[in-house]
Amino acid sequence: MSLKERVTEDMKAAMRAKDAERLGTIRMITAAIKQREVDERVEMDDTQVLAIIEKMIKTRKESVVQFQNGGREDLVAKENKEIEQLQAYMPTQLSEAELDALIAASIAEAGATSIKEMGKAMALLKQKAQGRADMAAVSAKLKARLGS
Repeated sequence: MSLKERVTEDMKAAMRAKDAERLGTIRMITAAIKQREVDERVEMDDTQVLAIIEKMIKTRKESVVQFQNGGREDLVAKENKEIEQLQAYMPTQLSEAELDALIAASIAEAGATSIKEMGKAMALLKQKAQGRADMAAVSAKLKARLGS
């Protein structure tokens, strides 16, 4: 079952269970997928759907910071609940050891020896770790490894 089909099945289940909160989040995912499919005139595959969900999570995390700064704890709770529901569609996150091994393998595969060649290694890492790790943190680790 593709991720898109899973989202559709979860939406049906949320409707049957009358879970309005979860249903709203799933409908946002569905709307984002359909919007992108219409705009680009393509059928989304699992990696593209993951990228959409990852972007939605990132947006909500940024919103949480803004709401905390504004003292809106009610909205912080709502955003955190949505993040939790979106995370259910993401693959399991890589451990630190797995991430370090992946970075070392990508550096070796790309033949990167300095920060100037970071782009090659990052491109390989993005293919292997997309959706399974915070790419900003991966980039920082890669930069630190190549910088030393």
